[in-house]
Amino acid sequence: MRTQRQIVDYSLRKRVVLRELLAGRVGTYDLCDASPYLKNAARFHGEPTDQRCPICRSENLTRVHYIYGDELKQSAGQARTVAELSVLAMTLREFQVFVVEVCLGCDWNHLVEQYLLGRDGLLGGADDGQERSEASGMTADGTGARRRREAQR
Repeated sequence: MRTQRQIVDYSLRKRVVLRELLAGRVGTYDLCDASPYLKNAARFHGEPTDQRCPICRSENLTRVHYIYGDELKQSAGQARTVAELSVLAMTLREFQVFVVEVCLGCDWNHLVEQYLLGRDGLLGGADDGQERSEASGMTADGTGARRRREAQR
């Protein structure tokens, strides 16, 4: 998506958790604990993937996108599809998305990534910095403030 920014990827954390499982320091009951609400969100709002579950290896993972933000009001904390996220990104100024992968077979779940979406991301382009400096009276060589003072005299 065009307005996606401030992406945090949790793949290294996932590798650590799986390594702990293989080493026997963590049990599968500790990792496979998806709540019924998360499983329902995965069934009805999730996006199926081609990735196999790293625990049971029998089911494909499903990704669920949860949204949070001040402008969402009562909708904060709801699961949304990717298509709904694109519409919301053009409608709202800024909201945060958390992506969770879920296995419906063994209840594995893990936070995959989080990022910001919204119209504010459209303003953060390369031309925006130039527009802001021109609006504040600064030019590329820094003479904007000097010209303004000379004009006031």
